[in-house]
Amino acid sequence: TLVLRNDLSGNPRFVELLEASKQTILDAYAHQHVPFEMLVEELKPERSLRHSPFFQILFTLQNKEQGDAGLEGSRLEWGGEGGGVVRFDLELSVRELDAGLLLSWWYKQELFLASTIERLAASFEVLLAGILERSETKVGELPLLTAAQRQELLSEWRERPALYPRESSIDELFAAQVERSPDAVAAVLEEERLTYRQLDERANRLAHALLAQGVGSETLVGLCMERSLEMLVGILGILKAGGAYVPLDPEYPEARLASMLEDSGVAVVLTQSRLAGRGCFAGRRTVALDDSGVAARLAEPACGNCVNPEKKRQSSALAYVIYTSGSTGQPKGVMVEHRSVIRLVIHPDFVPLNEKTVMLQASSVSFDAATLEIWGPLLNGGRLVLYPERVPEVGRLNVQLERHGVNTLWLTAGLFEQWSYQLPRSSELEWVLAGGDVVDPLAVARVQEGLAGVEVINGYGPTENTTFTTCYSIPRGLDTHQPLPLGRPIQGTGVYLLQEGSALAPLGAVGEICAVGDGVARGYLNRPELTAERFVEDPYGEVAGSRLYRTGDLGRWRVDGTLEFLGRLDDQVKVRGFRVELGEIEAHLASQPSVREVVVVVREDRAGEKRLVGYVVASESLDRRSLAGDLKVALQGVLPEYLVPSSIVVLESLPLTANGKVDRAALPAPEAGYARDEYVAPRTELERLLCAIWEEVLGVERVG
Repeated sequence: TLVLRNDLSGNPRFVELLEASKQTILDAYAHQHVPFEMLVEELKPERSLRHSPFFQILFTLQNKEQGDAGLEGSRLEWGGEGGGVVRFDLELSVRELDAGLLLSWWYKQELFLASTIERLAASFEVLLAGILERSETKVGELPLLTAAQRQELLSEWRERPALYPRESSIDELFAAQVERSPDAVAAVLEEERLTYRQLDERANRLAHALLAQGVGSETLVGLCMERSLEMLVGILGILKAGGAYVPLDPEYPEARLASMLEDSGVAVVLTQSRLAGRGCFAGRRTVALDDSGVAARLAEPACGNCVNPEKKRQSSALAYVIYTSGSTGQPKGVMVEHRSVIRLVIHPDFVPLNEKTVMLQASSVSFDAATLEIWGPLLNGGRLVLYPERVPEVGRLNVQLERHGVNTLWLTAGLFEQWSYQLPRSSELEWVLAGGDVVDPLAVARVQEGLAGVEVINGYGPTENTTFTTCYSIPRGLDTHQPLPLGRPIQGTGVYLLQEGSALAPLGAVGEICAVGDGVARGYLNRPELTAERFVEDPYGEVAGSRLYRTGDLGRWRVDGTLEFLGRLDDQVKVRGFRVELGEIEAHLASQPSVREVVVVVREDRAGEKRLVGYVVASESLDRRSLAGDLKVALQGVLPEYLVPSSIVVLESLPLTANGKVDRAALPAPEAGYARDEYVAPRTELERLLCAIWEEVLGVERVG
């Protein structure tokens, strides 16, 4: 028996792989007299009754035997289910006969379905035929799919016919909704409310004012506002003027806002009085929508500028630019068109949206989940309930759900998990969508048990494909030990899983998740090289010029037709629903003169609690504690809160693997950053109880 391990790095040509395998086998014969027992003693493999310690797949080639199996030429045959003992997870036995090769597949039924092995056998036949025809081809580009398998992958998950008005714009659809229900309540914030007519008229007045200031087709207009009714007027007014809004989170540091404003070239910023004087707005026109004079003009009785501007635009026009974390250290702006939003919220097939919809808007407008929360109700005659505070808190969230009769709710995976422990006592909830990160099946089970009749939906999708790419309605009684599928593509959206050279990954095989259809964004603002790299021509598109977006996420199709998430191709991660490019944080840390080496990781030292931790090597001898504090302050000046590591650890050197790469698994857990110069022991039972609680919550040994 020979244990063969092949190195496929660099995607070698098949003939190169064949030659390398041959050399490995020849070299192995030098050790053929080593007893198996000695090998076991030397390697000390992990013992398990579930699998063989050294290998799980066996390939055997038997010498030529007498007799003929009646085969004509070299072909593969599926022998059906057989008896006997299967020694390994998977075995392929090849017998050489007069008529050719007879291949027999043996497998463990607890690991594989018969249909899986049938597909594997068929793909292996295609692979062998491809090798015979093109032995100089790179391994990753050799064919694996039969014609039937290829057709299934292209037809089953290609975008379905659109049921939404593809040629309309967001503001046109909103105007049509105003005609249908002018006096219905459109938006609510605590005790304030606006009807569809009031929201429309105020947005029209703002649009006319913006047109007078030079805002026109696809002009980018900044929107730096806290969640408010004025924020909705601002967004809608920008679109009615033909422009596109650029959300700017007021909590971002000045340096980051200045970078986004500079990159987008925004000349006009809609904001609020308390924010209008920020230094980053210098040189730009600011309009405070809550200013008494401005507010009075927007709310004045009917007049000529209450009507919709006569501004016709294409559905391919730009609607907004949202900035996300960038691996180079600079945020990148994703350009999203009207059609992409309409495909998400008009006649959606993952959740019903209509005049009965009451949806809570609790996401930051700088987070693309707000696209669903805002336009889902407003373009369907429903009611939008604005969460009154910046950061959602579970108890306050439940108050809003109960007070306003919310029936449709979207939460990040992290907030969804917190909420699952403290569900509202009574609510009118019917649909709860969760996403932005991996959703915990146990949290889903708690919600399903605590809220009878509520449907929970797992939503997946990057900003570059407009909020959702796939959705999965989670059935009750799910297996909480298995990860949740991502589901199937929503309307107007298709998904390919691509391997090397844009080859389709077979059913069950791993590939990069690539999205096609109307949800795909235009690209990255002012980043043509990055746009060309991630937004590429659709190799299987039926319409000339169609593009796909390479997400960088890995996945595979399950037998039931749902998509499964398997991780990332790069260092991008999700923390509390936010996309985080670790390279951006590393770039800012590395720019500090006191830092020589740096690496940033996501740690999960306690289940379900992800946190960013930075590790640095100082360029000179410095006090570790003060250096860590100084670096954190420096990051807080340029990065939003969610990108600032919770801890920064100063090391003498970074641990390395045998290959000279940073050994991330060997990076030490950070010590809790709490002042412990003087420990005061608890003196009463109540103090002992409180200290014990904080020790558990903070994960530290001793709290005084």
